[in-house]
Amino acid sequence: MRCAGVLLVLLLSPAVSACGGSGQPAKAGKVVVAAFYPLAWAAEQIGGETVDVVNLTPPGAEPHDIELSPGDMQIAHDADLVLYVGEGFMSALEDAVQGRDNAVDLLAGEPLLAGGDGRGVDPHVWLDPKRYAALVVKIAAALGEPEAGAALSGRLEHLDGELRRGLDDCKRHEIVTSHAAFGYLAGAYGLEQIALTGLSPEAEPSPRALEALVDQVEKRGATTVFFETLVSPRLAETVAREAGVDTAALDPIEGLDEEELARGADYFSVMRENLAALRKALGCR
Repeated sequence: MRCAGVLLVLLLSPAVSACGGSGQPAKAGKVVVAAFYPLAWAAEQIGGETVDVVNLTPPGAEPHDIELSPGDMQIAHDADLVLYVGEGFMSALEDAVQGRDNAVDLLAGEPLLAGGDGRGVDPHVWLDPKRYAALVVKIAAALGEPEAGAALSGRLEHLDGELRRGLDDCKRHEIVTSHAAFGYLAGAYGLEQIALTGLSPEAEPSPRALEALVDQVEKRGATTVFFETLVSPRLAETVAREAGVDTAALDPIEGLDEEELARGADYFSVMRENLAALRKALGCR
């Protein structure tokens, strides 16, 4: 069951209302709190009508920027299950649920890439469908739905094959991105990520660093600088303009906006849009 935004809690009562506004319990089954879209979507696909999923990141918001309210904290405390990724991706939630039996850090035990800025690690494993499938197995185990998890993992394996075939024969292999969120996607399909900034989408290079970035784009023969849908495209547009190349969207799928949700977009459709954008930029046959 999809909740359009963050679940509202009546702080005077322990009851939570999953999607309604009555203030009365509306649990069809387990209340599952997910940090952001890929985790919420997977829980919905696996749990179906047996779960009420609460996405703590509202549509169109960038999860790095979310500040959790006391109500959000109460929701996580009262939930049957909390799904999150550690390593500082949403540190406030990570701190709030640390050590709780109802919380699962889906990155725990996963081999991770180093952060694009040389600090920490890159948490964006869901951009490699096969790596995302490993998270799906963990979510399914936490929900007690291994068969549904296996079915979704099979669909992700099929998507991996689509991406592999679609990116198998390309003129170029470098993807210039506004920040370093696409390391797993690049690594899975023989591409090289050239990030304008590190893991933080808000970081901005100095004028000298910006000049070096433009020079790198020109030397590598890139035709496109990719920007992200939930953050300002200003840096990508500046570099592209100075280098005389195009811009295009490449979605890290950290969240979908209201328009995407209204037209029925989901993880699979956005990944296929990413594939189409990459094929055009890389001159794939």
